[in-house]
Amino acid sequence: ANVLGVRIVSQLAAKYEAEKFVFISTDKAVNPTNIMGSTKRIAEHFVQSFYRANMATSKTKFITTRFGNVLGSNGSVVRLFKKQIEAGGPVTLTHPEVTRYFMTIPEACQLVLEAGAMGRGGEIYIFDMGEPIKILDLAYKMIQLSGKKPIDDIEIKFVGLRPGEKLYEELLTETSENLPTHHQKIMVAQDVNPSFDEMIAYTDKLIYAARNHDEEAIIKIIKEVVPEYYEPDHS
Repeated sequence: ANVLGVRIVSQLAAKYEAEKFVFISTDKAVNPTNIMGSTKRIAEHFVQSFYRANMATSKTKFITTRFGNVLGSNGSVVRLFKKQIEAGGPVTLTHPEVTRYFMTIPEACQLVLEAGAMGRGGEIYIFDMGEPIKILDLAYKMIQLSGKKPIDDIEIKFVGLRPGEKLYEELLTETSENLPTHHQKIMVAQDVNPSFDEMIAYTDKLIYAARNHDEEAIIKIIKEVVPEYYEPDHS
């Protein structure tokens, strides 16, 4: 979905002259350590290169937004912790030093709409998400708000980092910088991207490898497109 889906929908948006196309990326696309983040980064490259190759004739403005975790959304750690606390524990964390950026659902929706409205095409907007929050502190606070005591009433269990999981997330790649906009919480990332012809060739190969379940080829192609992708060893 992150590669083939974005490729299909972006090209259809241009074909049918949609006014704007907003791709919602993630901070996991920055220096990615897993397939999800790396394919989101490839989708960022595709959207930007597609727009730049067709900006002279396309009526569609292509915009990308990049931000972190949304509190209460599907897959949110808050939902997991709430369920674990209601069950009497344990609350499971991967590592005591893990931090994440968070924003609320209304904040995320508002900023996506703002970025879509101000976008002229080809931008990657990154959101000011404040200071990262230590997940252990979040677990303690949620247990306390439930009327229980951490450790005494609800056990906190560390289960180890998952493959490809980072201790902390980033919003800028090593080769990019950010520029301010008129909105104090929205900035524009200045990134270097492959050409559209290169992205068509890369995504053709990646889609072919995925359909053939060729994991070795998938990783090789991802590393060609996203050289900053790495697979951490948590053993």
